[in-house]
Amino acid sequence: MTASELDALRVDAARGHADWGAGALIVCDRLVRIYIAEGIEVQALQGLDLVVDAGELTALVGASGSGKSTLMNILAGLDAPTAGGVRVAGHDLAAMTARQRLSYRRAVVGFIWQQTARNLLPYLTGLQNVELPLRLAGSRRGARRQRSGELLDLLGVPHCAGRRPDQMSGGEQQRVAIAVALANSPAVLLADEPTGELDSVTAESVFGALQTANRELGVTVLVVTHDPAVSSMVRRVIAIRDGRTSTETLRHSAGDGSGDGHAVEYAVLDRAGRLQLPLEMTEALGMRDRVRLEPEPDHIGVWPDRGAPSGGDPPLSADSPGDPRTSIRPGDFEDGSE
Repeated sequence: MTASELDALRVDAARGHADWGAGALIVCDRLVRIYIAEGIEVQALQGLDLVVDAGELTALVGASGSGKSTLMNILAGLDAPTAGGVRVAGHDLAAMTARQRLSYRRAVVGFIWQQTARNLLPYLTGLQNVELPLRLAGSRRGARRQRSGELLDLLGVPHCAGRRPDQMSGGEQQRVAIAVALANSPAVLLADEPTGELDSVTAESVFGALQTANRELGVTVLVVTHDPAVSSMVRRVIAIRDGRTSTETLRHSAGDGSGDGHAVEYAVLDRAGRLQLPLEMTEALGMRDRVRLEPEPDHIGVWPDRGAPSGGDPPLSADSPGDPRTSIRPGDFEDGSE
């Protein structure tokens, strides 16, 4: 990506800053992050758009190298974007100084690492670990003791108050870590593979603690995960591919209060009008390099390039047998109806 392209992204982000994602808690506007590793430019994020509303519990998925960890580091204030805009709870992360990012990490976001050893200080008890961020924030002794005890109770680990991390199981350590991340009442809780080192039963209990925090405290939760069991327990799953959001899967309620329902996968149309077609669809239809688009009254037809000469046969109609294309219809994206 050239310097002029980066400048254009900065101008576009500034122009759309007031309107794009208005009212949302997390807003990424054409977000770009470029690293230079051994003289090689690596584009981890390539104009990513993302909007998350307050109170959501959302899973973020993607293959290794897709950019999801880079995104989480930027949202956590641990890294800064190269271009584009990113706002969390009204804070413009792209314009922050290092000192401002430190204050942001202490007050606005909570973060949970995959490695349990990174979340807790080994020489402190569970209660002392939860109290530490409150102490650094200047909370009074009585208030921080009460807040810490309430969080441990809420997350089902009050028995860990007097235990050091080496006296806890992996699941207990992660639930205490969630309490630490929630100590200063953050607006957003970010979790990077929090169940990655746990067995399925323990992972379910940890994710249950995240659900409890979301439901009881109203904190917005964004979880990076490879665990299909976790991604099936949230209403919204966002997939990242090649540094951009590619699909979203929304779980629709059955409407009978049972909690059952069906999941619908949507392709994401970003602000520049870009759409990532699924590889399994394009390969099956022989789509490579370029495709032809044809507007229809209720959808857009997408044809593979067959190299037909100018003035050749017209494209097949939507009702023609053997129509070698994929179609995008607005009705396909409404509650999974066909």
